Amino acid sequence: MAFSFPSSPPNFTPLTPTNPPNNHPNPNPQTPIQFFNPNPKSKFSLSASHSDTPPPPFPPINADYLDKEFRVDGVSFEGIGDGDLCVVKMGLDGGGGSAACAAVLLPSGVITSYKAKMWHGSNVEVIHTSVSEGVGGAVIRGGVSVGCGCGVAGERPWWPRTWSLMDVRGSSHNSIQVELISVNPKHGVEFKYLITLQQDLLSSELVVTNMGSSNLQLTGSILSHLEVCSPNATYAVGLQGSSYFNKPPPMSEFLIVPPNFNEKSRSNAKKSQFLEGIFSGWSSREQKSTNEAKSGGELSEEDVEREEDEDYAQLTEKMSRIYTTAPTKFTVIDRGRRTSVVFGRSGFEELYFLGPGSNHEQYGKYSYICVGPSAVLKPVMLAPERLWRGAQYLFNPNI
Repeated sequence: MAFSFPSSPPNFTPLTPTNPPNNHPNPNPQTPIQFFNPNPKSKFSLSASHSDTPPPPFPPINADYLDKEFRVDGVSFEGIGDGDLCVVKMGLDGGGGSAACAAVLLPSGVITSYKAKMWHGSNVEVIHTSVSEGVGGAVIRGGVSVGCGCGVAGERPWWPRTWSLMDVRGSSHNSIQVELISVNPKHGVEFKYLITLQQDLLSSELVVTNMGSSNLQLTGSILSHLEVCSPNATYAVGLQGSSYFNKPPPMSEFLIVPPNFNEKSRSNAKKSQFLEGIFSGWSSREQKSTNEAKSGGELSEEDVEREEDEDYAQLTEKMSRIYTTAPTKFTVIDRGRRTSVVFGRSGFEELYFLGPGSNHEQYGKYSYICVGPSAVLKPVMLAPERLWRGAQYLFNPNI
């Protein structure tokens, strides 16, 4: 029987207001924006201005402290290394059997694990993460990461690279939500990141607030590496008729890209002056292409709009695409592991899709596909004193 993904995720009870309007204004623009402080003994506020004042004192990345302040049923905290990293572990009750669980790494905010119950009764890892040795220790790539930045059009955007824990809600009996925050007073922007775990769903929601007096432009994507047996045994179902552009992979510190993947494009990208922005190289190339088209110049390979002609598309070939007219949900089927994931998005108009190709070892470092809602070719414009919401949903239909 065909699976139908409704307009809102199945059985999803948000812990925040449902269906909030985009660009919802601050009810009182003259009132300083108040931030929640998990420590009730102190309060702080931040006026909506481009101030050089340092960010408010959010809780330190200390497992013992976070466990004392934020522990709820189904949530635990574990320090890593010298104590400058912490894993937030979420787990739901399974009624005597396997149940959904997830892990979030602080301060990067990367979701490093999401295990979901499958039709055979056992838990299976949905997220693909790679750990390797680096100069300063272990290097983690993959998972689910936020690669969105905000700034005044034409200027270098600000990208939240570290997150602080703001709140933990719910319990292991129903759902758990972890709320992270990253603020830059100088740029007048606040990012909130809400990660919600339910038995059949893992959602990642961004709430971006423009605290300044100038219009801001938001660009980027949420990148999700989905574990598969091999791209050769993986299919994308439901994208037929969607328009897309072939684009080089973005410059993200968490994106897993095979060696020599689109080597020429990535080499050019590394020489770009926009390395401070993960996706700004894309935006720069897009603007250049638009200017060339207006002047009658010849479009490059990256600037030719194409259309997905298969409804059951096998992901054998390597690809890096931005879909501009993709449906808000589609299904990824892994025939090797006999599992599937329904991917949904809201707020974002575009969909990013990366396939590493099938000429790699099965169940290895490149046994994944990367998908994510994006705002790259068409950035989101955010007016002063307004907020924007965008989210992605990984729904497990295998229960």
